[in-house]
Amino acid sequence: MTLDDTPFFGRALAGLSSLWRSRRGAAVLVWALAIAAHLNTLGNDFAYDDRPIIVENEGIHRLSDLPQALTEPYWPNEYGQELGLWRPVTTAVFGVLWAAVGENAVPFHILLVLLHGAVTALVLLVAAELIPLRWALAGAAIFAVHPVHVEAVANLVGMAEVLSSAAFLLACLVLLRRGVALGAAGLVAIWGLYAFAFLTKESAVTLPGVVLLLDAMRREWRVRDLGEYLRRRGVLYAGLAAVAVVVLWARVQVLGSVASPFGPLGATLIEHEVPRIWTVAGTWPHYLRLLFFPAELSADYSPAVVPILLGWGAQNVLGAVLVLLVLAGAWAAWRAGAPERRSSDPVTPRAVTFGVLWFVITISPVANVVFLSGVLLAERTLYLPSVGFVIAAAWGAAMLHRERPRAAVLGIAAALALMSARTLTRNETWRDNFTVFDTLLAEHPESGRAQWLLGDANFIVGNHPEAFQAYRAAISLLHGSYPLLVEVGRRLLIAGREEAAVAVLERAWKDEPERAIAPQVLAVIYQRQGRWEDAVRAARAADRVYQGSDAVTLHLLAQSLGRLGRWRESATERRRTIRAPGGDRWQQWYWLAGAEAAAGDTAAALAALDSARVRIPGSPWVRQIDSLALTLSPPQNAR
Repeated sequence: MTLDDTPFFGRALAGLSSLWRSRRGAAVLVWALAIAAHLNTLGNDFAYDDRPIIVENEGIHRLSDLPQALTEPYWPNEYGQELGLWRPVTTAVFGVLWAAVGENAVPFHILLVLLHGAVTALVLLVAAELIPLRWALAGAAIFAVHPVHVEAVANLVGMAEVLSSAAFLLACLVLLRRGVALGAAGLVAIWGLYAFAFLTKESAVTLPGVVLLLDAMRREWRVRDLGEYLRRRGVLYAGLAAVAVVVLWARVQVLGSVASPFGPLGATLIEHEVPRIWTVAGTWPHYLRLLFFPAELSADYSPAVVPILLGWGAQNVLGAVLVLLVLAGAWAAWRAGAPERRSSDPVTPRAVTFGVLWFVITISPVANVVFLSGVLLAERTLYLPSVGFVIAAAWGAAMLHRERPRAAVLGIAAALALMSARTLTRNETWRDNFTVFDTLLAEHPESGRAQWLLGDANFIVGNHPEAFQAYRAAISLLHGSYPLLVEVGRRLLIAGREEAAVAVLERAWKDEPERAIAPQVLAVIYQRQGRWEDAVRAARAADRVYQGSDAVTLHLLAQSLGRLGRWRESATERRRTIRAPGGDRWQQWYWLAGAEAAAGDTAAALAALDSARVRIPGSPWVRQIDSLALTLSPPQNAR
């Protein structure tokens, strides 16, 4: 007797058989399941990265300012370029939503949950092109409720992951549905979806690799067939390459580079000093744990949650062995799925190979193997790669069902129940900033970011001793992270501990002399201390990084040179200040007049005062300008 013959399971399967025969019905089912598992996120506020990127980002709060925001880095702070993210589509979505509803998080969460439902339906439709519908349904159901997706769905900045994945999967579906004969409409659709996905989240750059994988999955071809394949797909790949080149060129214009200059938080050692493979291999077991056993989750995987490893040991050797075993298994599955070896099983073993390679391709931009990304590990980055996992898991369920059908159904049901329960409880931990931080501190007090947040929380309420104790722990755990050192230096300055602030900021400057913020802040402190030569040195260091684009730095430089009596140099830097973005203000012209006068060029000083005057017509400050002009003008009887 099979499972289908038993009364209970027979009725259950009969009731669901209509869904197995209808892709539309199955898509609606998993869409509803995905939404149900995340309904309790609708009460969440803006939390964690939501606040700087949405709430505190004034550049997206007015539609009139939004076009400018689309040409700027995703992170709207002083590290925007160095963090290396540009996501204009995501920024536009946040800006339009803010214009419509303001600081009301509920509509943001509603949209994000609905999008997750749509992505889940797309997972089913893509999978159903590759494996039987009932097993595509099983895989998509796992995707719908998988706890590793909570960070992407419960936290609003996860909109980038979810929206990009929707366009990515839709492009895959167009490819699969149209086959080789894409036609003009199919080509344009895939190119447009690729551009949309790429401009939403950088990981979508991997679509060309997935196109090759999908084609390999759908038909048998060998190396000798490569020429014919490229002839058929050449136009598609050429268009994808053109889209990628344009987007990457635009990234360079906005960010100054293709990839992030900042490595993962607290992982500066692996940027230059030690082989990164030691640490990166140590993160690989976390991927498997999070996909197969997602009971323990975290909002942060910075040191020491994921330690920086300085040699081969148990953790990274385990990671390397696991990866080799997975790749070997994928190769064996591919060979077992060859047409001459294929059995009558409804799901080819190549589904496992497909799942593994999908994961490898789509995780590659953030895996820190080819180049460093901004994180060692983040659960949200597994959103799109997990599509490969659920398709491979569907094959496993199909194989178990062939041998033990009752165990397969019970196993899938139990897995979905456990995952749903974990997702619902984890959603609550993203309710607001306090909940996120309290959860992180409770679960991972060893986290460098957790100690940083603890320091911030204590500093805000005026508990400076506890704040700086936490900051010291964070600096130790994060190996002197540059942004952390700069923030602690500023906090020390606010607390009146000027010498300690100088020591911390000078360490940051020494560690990373190619960055500008630490010397810029030091220039301000040196001015307060009357250390004018040091102020000039620090301001020049910052200006070398900014290359004349930062008016504040140039103002500090001009001011310090003037205090040293180097008026001609001061006037030169003052003119550079005026040419810098935001520097053309009447005060700068007024100070330029003073520098020119002190340097002995009265005519240039009077011309500068004229420029100052025309910038504030009718202002009371015109009297101050006229007073200086009168002082500089020759007496009437001297003419």
